[in-house]
Amino acid sequence: MSLVTGSMRLAATGPLPPEHAWARYTEPRRWSTWAPHIREVDYPHAVIEPGSSGRVTGVGGVVAVFTVDTVDHDARTWSWRVRSGPLRLRFEHGVDPAAEGCTGWVVTHALWPVVAGYAPVARWSLGRLVST
Repeated sequence: MSLVTGSMRLAATGPLPPEHAWARYTEPRRWSTWAPHIREVDYPHAVIEPGSSGRVTGVGGVVAVFTVDTVDHDARTWSWRVRSGPLRLRFEHGVDPAAEGCTGWVVTHALWPVVAGYAPVARWSLGRLVST
């Protein structure tokens, strides 16, 4: 990391069982149901797979291409790289059991203005990820 790039971890806890939140995280066809900034996903598999790629279309028609780097179904963690024009981001995601439900989390790695700008959207999305 540097003064220009950095990372931020955000998390939200909710009543959804961990296995249900994990399915929402790992099934791209469901991303738009809990991530309001995602409008459409073009991805060849029902569940994310390491080394695979796809495209997401966001608000305003912004298109980003992505590559899934890692998926650990036992630990309920995964990571991917996303590119839209000159912007490059890397995300680590996970779902942890909580006393009543689960905690969904994300670590965003990018330029600091992008990390800070994405934080409110990520927070809102995580809250929806773990809610019934």
